[in-house]
Amino acid sequence: MALSPLNQRRWNNFKRNRRAFWSLWIFAVLFGLSLCAEFLAYDKPILIRYQNQFYTPIWHFYPETAFGGDFQTEAVYRDPEVKCLIETGGMDACFDDPEGLIADAKDGEIDGEAIQKGWMIWPLIPYSYDTPVDRPGAAPLPPNSQNWLGTDDTKRDVLARVIHGFRLSILFTLIVTGLSSVVGIAAGAVQGYFGGRTDLLMQRFIEIWSSTPSLYVIIIMFAILGRGFWLLIFLMVVFGWMSLVGVVRAEFLRARNLEYVRAAKALGVGNMTIMFRHMLPNAMVATLTMLPFIVTGTISSLAGLDFLGFGLPSSAPSLGELTLQAKQNLQAPWLAFTAFCTFAIMLSLLIFIFEGVRDAFDPRKTFS
Repeated sequence: MALSPLNQRRWNNFKRNRRAFWSLWIFAVLFGLSLCAEFLAYDKPILIRYQNQFYTPIWHFYPETAFGGDFQTEAVYRDPEVKCLIETGGMDACFDDPEGLIADAKDGEIDGEAIQKGWMIWPLIPYSYDTPVDRPGAAPLPPNSQNWLGTDDTKRDVLARVIHGFRLSILFTLIVTGLSSVVGIAAGAVQGYFGGRTDLLMQRFIEIWSSTPSLYVIIIMFAILGRGFWLLIFLMVVFGWMSLVGVVRAEFLRARNLEYVRAAKALGVGNMTIMFRHMLPNAMVATLTMLPFIVTGTISSLAGLDFLGFGLPSSAPSLGELTLQAKQNLQAPWLAFTAFCTFAIMLSLLIFIFEGVRDAFDPRKTFS
């Protein structure tokens, strides 16, 4: 679909900012890979072939009995016995000598009985963010060929936690920023457009609401309802929507008496159409200037809450919790190095991207 002349100009302006353009590509690749985290770092095979049938454990539940075992619970695919059952076609003798049978199965038969060999395709990192690593030694363990970034203090693979944690942090930030921006822009537009008593009452409410200690409220709500992903998003939006109100309000107060607004009112154009179709595009530059601070602030707030123990549930892959482990395990510098590099790369890319978006929406910049 062809872009309109206005959107084409904006896209050209964005591409002129090479730092923003390449940051967008790098971030898109990293975020796209994190969306496929189960294919990169997971403790279940991506695909299994067993007795000429295919299974996808990363999406479906399969009991051990599906592969010739005895239990109705989910198969533990890293178990040598389960591996033997899959690779030898479900031979019962696997429970007696699994390692020997796997070696014998390469010849295509066991004790004269023909077998149907199976196989498993594992992710690049055969650990999920909560999978304990079977390595000797006291945790945290240093990096090696098995764990490229080492393990944390509970022997969980750090690289797997970073991949899953990056996805969780970005999705959390996008949801909170999007909802907060919608509420804040709408509130600022109403204040600036109508002014008068509406502006006065809403401004007094914002002053009172912004003085509420949000950290204490979050702690109290978590103590009552328990920690949860969507509850934290709701609380972050409730206390974060005021970031854009002042900027949007000022732009609408400035533009409400301009000629094009008066002309639209004289022609009978509705208030909502004037506000969001004619006035809001002129206020987008100032609004987009503030978005990088909202995005980085949301990521920092999430990391800070996780660092203090009042963020996402303890079972979630948290980058803030990784930072806490780095503080508590100074003898494991790979934890601090990983946490610092992850936050530095993520925040830098987002800031560069939003700088380019701000320039793209600036009507004073033209493409030549």
